[in-house]
Amino acid sequence: MIEFLWPMAALFLPLPVLVYFLTPKASRQEPALQVPFFSAASSYESSSKSGRARSFLRRLILILIWCALVLSATRPQWIGEPISLPTSGRDLLLAVDISGSMGTEDMELAGAMTTRLAVVKEVVGDFVERRKGDRLGLILFGTRAYLQTPLTFDRNTVRTLLEETPLGIAGGKTAIGDAIGLSVKRLQERPAENRVLILLTDGVNNVGEVDPVQAAKLAAQEAIRIYTIGFGAEEMVVPGFLFQRKVNPSAELDIETLTQIADLTGGIFQRARSTQELSQIYEALDELEPIEQDQETYRPIRSLYWYPLAFALALSMLFTLLHPQLTHWVTNLWARIRTRDASEVITS
Repeated sequence: MIEFLWPMAALFLPLPVLVYFLTPKASRQEPALQVPFFSAASSYESSSKSGRARSFLRRLILILIWCALVLSATRPQWIGEPISLPTSGRDLLLAVDISGSMGTEDMELAGAMTTRLAVVKEVVGDFVERRKGDRLGLILFGTRAYLQTPLTFDRNTVRTLLEETPLGIAGGKTAIGDAIGLSVKRLQERPAENRVLILLTDGVNNVGEVDPVQAAKLAAQEAIRIYTIGFGAEEMVVPGFLFQRKVNPSAELDIETLTQIADLTGGIFQRARSTQELSQIYEALDELEPIEQDQETYRPIRSLYWYPLAFALALSMLFTLLHPQLTHWVTNLWARIRTRDASEVITS
């Protein structure tokens, strides 16, 4: 259906008629504009039959132009059919650690060793694609935590922004408590039975204004379930001066705190030591039961004001072409150009 955003603009439609009848008539005729081709066009016979028809057509065009402009001013818009949004799902925030340690190359992806962050982008990106019906949001944290994507049904945008995230953009340290605190702020206005946070990190909270356990207690008060994932291999071979040696690249992972955060909020802590384990964890999180939501619908809106505006512009061009003086002058100019008498035209 078509609706008008500013219907009161239609009151301007009779304005030209009111101006015509209410304004006083001029006592004498004086030229409002002097044009160089007036003398050449003065011979035009406006009293002829074709001249009267042309005059009537020009008046009709002026009326149509005014009507089109008024119609455009009312801001017509097309309202489409109602589209239903998904009626089940969760408000699910993904908090991803992008600190400097996520650049450790202890993960295997497609047969090659790569960084932890590259694996997270691949696995979490696939997880996002499967979350049809959920509102998803993305929080990135390092030294600071910030909201990269608010809660939205647009899964493609969430995945794209995750894949474009550079390592260490939020700082080289890890502020787990700040990430949880930001999540609480974003989820507390959503339905209480619908709040989920999945937090992935490979380190220990070593910076920030909020203690992770205190933030988890606040999340528990707001009925936010937090699923924590400790990511990183436990064994990595590094080259030495004389021989290779094995190290534990996840020695600083604070499993105790992550477990406590999950227990306080009714979530689960899981340890991912490889790409395969991380994929299995996110597949297990897919088994979360959806929560019914209120039915939501929206109608697509498409503006139509530019159609009558373009029509008025086209009529204006036609009106200009039908002007008797302009027509006569253009004809005279073309005739003089063809007779190579351009100099006379320029000096006239």
